[in-house]
Amino acid sequence: MRLRSTISGEAAVNVLSVSVSKPQVVEIDGKMVSTGIFKRPVDGPIMLREFDFDGDGQGDLSVHGGPHRAAYVYPSEHYDYWQAELGRDDFSFGLFGENLTLEGLTEDTAHIGDEFKIGGATVVVTQPRVPCFKLAHVIGLPEFPKQFLASGRTGFYLRVVEEGAVTAGDAVELVKPDPEAMSVREVCNLLYFDQKNLDDARRAIGIAALSPGWRGSFEVRLAKAG
Repeated sequence: MRLRSTISGEAAVNVLSVSVSKPQVVEIDGKMVSTGIFKRPVDGPIMLREFDFDGDGQGDLSVHGGPHRAAYVYPSEHYDYWQAELGRDDFSFGLFGENLTLEGLTEDTAHIGDEFKIGGATVVVTQPRVPCFKLAHVIGLPEFPKQFLASGRTGFYLRVVEEGAVTAGDAVELVKPDPEAMSVREVCNLLYFDQKNLDDARRAIGIAALSPGWRGSFEVRLAKAG
């Protein structure tokens, strides 16, 4: 099954789905865990605010949420890839825990610091997504987070510059590109797989919109390198 857009229009990038969920407690590997990963699409406009969408929430605020991770984006194009890779046909939008399923914007074309208008909200890209054991639980494969990260198909987080209502069908418009033009994929690869590349680490920490956690990781790397 191919998950296609049913939205018409001239915009190159569209919102296919907006998904939210309140945290719930589930058993994972014998432990009771609070998680907001079980996102479900909603109908009609919903407000994107400084910390999250109305009706949304995170189970562990020490590693999720906050203003630099107010909303999580996943490209719809990756659904076909994972369905083929995993031999499944039961996927639906929101499966990867994303708030926004977008068509036409991927980790290669979105850059850290790019500012976008999505419906009535204005947002900026802050970091790639780091998968955890909760994603493994959703997919049903213990090693899936490693596979997810290695694929480069991580999606990315947004900080809200201006709150506003967002709905499926909204166009996504680039308002202001970041001058450094480091793609989400480049920054993710730099942190996890290209650790000797100190020149690009210096470039990354020069991006004002980069989330504090990722900035700190690069700063530690540079400090250790002298």
